[in-house]
This record gives sequence, structure tokens and C-alpha cells, in this order.
Amino acid sequence: MQLRLALAPVLAAAALALGSCGQDPILYVDKGWVRLPAVMENPGAAYFTVHGGLTDDTLIRVSSDVAIKTEMHDVVTENGVTKMVPIQSVPIPAKGKVEFKPGGKHVMLHDLRRNLKAGETIRLDFTFASGEQIYIDAPLQAAGAPAAGGEEHNAH
Repeated sequence: MQLRLALAPVLAAAALALGSCGQDPILYVDKGWVRLPAVMENPGAAYFTVHGGLTDDTLIRVSSDVAIKTEMHDVVTENGVTKMVPIQSVPIPAKGKVEFKPGGKHVMLHDLRRNLKAGETIRLDFTFASGEQIYIDAPLQAAGAPAAGGEEHNAH
């Protein structure tokens, strides 16, 4: 009896490890980070990567409790003019990924809480058309700091 109890945690861990091999992909978000504005009256910008699960989905909202208002945007060039345009939703293909990065898709964080500092983290909440909700902790970077270099941040 004692041997079975002693082996139980080992067997459970082995079963979990084997069970995770070949698992179907799940919807998740990683590589999140936020660039703070140089002037706090201006908006900050959030960047991250969304990885699709087994079925297509659509990102419909990104929010944070440290911003009064958030807006998804994309940078487009029309007739030689580059501009930022608001987007209401972003399709996330099954088993694909969509990157929000400087010079492309991003989330503007308006009216940020004033006491935020580089090096801290904030929570970003993601809502999908399927009803799925995900949050991540995203580190804050000072205005003018280089873009986060592919550093992974866990989704919760």
C-alpha cells in the first residue's frame, strides 16, 4: 500500500506528460508587452501574439484595468500615405497566429493610470467572439525603448 501511494505522484506526472504529446492546439496569447507614452496624456500601445486553436475565432476586444479606453488599430498604406486606422475585430485563423507589433496591428491604451512605471506589469484582457476570455501580464517599457525581443509571457 505504501509503495502505491509513493508511486502515485510519479505515475500521475507521467500520464500528464504522455497525454500532452500530440495535444490539439488551444487558443492562447503570448509575447505581450506595452510601450508607455513619453507624455502620460498620450496613449500607450500594447503588442502581443494571438495563437489560434482548432477552429477559427475572432478577437473582438482587448482591455486593461489601467486604461479608461482601449482601441485596436492597424497601420495601413493607401496611395503612398501611411496611417493608423481603427479595427473592430481581428480574425484568428485555426492553428494560425496573428501578431500585434510596432508598425502593424496594436492596441491603443487611452487615459492610462498615471503612476505606471517601466519594469512593472499590467494585465491585458482578451475577449473572443466564441466567448473565450484570456488574460496575460504584460511588462511595461519606457517610451523610446527598443521593442520587446520575442520574450515569452505566459497566458492565464
